[in-house]
Amino acid sequence: MASGSRGPNSRVFCPDHPDAALVEDYRAGDMICPQCGLVVGDRIVDVGTEWRVFSNEKSNSDPARVGASENPLLNGSDLATMIGKGTGDASFDESGTAKYQNRKTMSSADRALMNAFREISNMADRINLTKTIVDRANLLFKQVHDGKTLKGRSNDAIASACLYIACRQEGVPRTFKEICAVSKVSKKEIGRCFKLILKALETSASEDKKSQKEIGDIAGVADVTIRQSYKLMYPRAAELFPKDFKFFTPIEQLPQS
Repeated sequence: MASGSRGPNSRVFCPDHPDAALVEDYRAGDMICPQCGLVVGDRIVDVGTEWRVFSNEKSNSDPARVGASENPLLNGSDLATMIGKGTGDASFDESGTAKYQNRKTMSSADRALMNAFREISNMADRINLTKTIVDRANLLFKQVHDGKTLKGRSNDAIASACLYIACRQEGVPRTFKEICAVSKVSKKEIGRCFKLILKALETSASEDKKSQKEIGDIAGVADVTIRQSYKLMYPRAAELFPKDFKFFTPIEQLPQS
């Protein structure tokens, strides 16, 4: 066994192929380089749920020995061990109260994140979005939530806007109308949060130039409609955005038709 890591907090990698994505063998607890087969890490802990089933258990019993798998976007308060309901005399005190009970220890911040992640997942399922998009949307929401730059805005609206941005960043854009159809908030509120998130994270949903046909296909309108709308909007473009809005390309440098 060889390891390319140096210290407990270093990233484990293959010394001969440092850019290779290591394969995890959960049964053996090893991390293996797929290019040369070198074991670069051993005794890796699987943070997923451990299952056990006994032949005399009821069909409706919970097979999880420990709590749910660890979520790296949370602060660790999602980890828990569930205690089954006691049946013997030793499980209760003199007053008949159970000695061991499950207690909710999740912080309010993590609870808000969990609810948002669940909402993002539900919306994504309804329009058949992939897990990579969901993961990106979750990460965006986490960044916005930790930055505390959108205070006062609905978490549902922020989650919807994050999903909209994630779709564009993953190359499978959806319209505001499509996101609104599976969201609990209005298209207007999603649009507001979208602009605020871009400003807060100093990112752009897409800096690639799109043709009128590509935009028309996404928006579901004809090229000529986009062209006519652009001609009408161009003279008053500055009035359509906040005064402090920063354009990727200045208005005066945009084509007039």
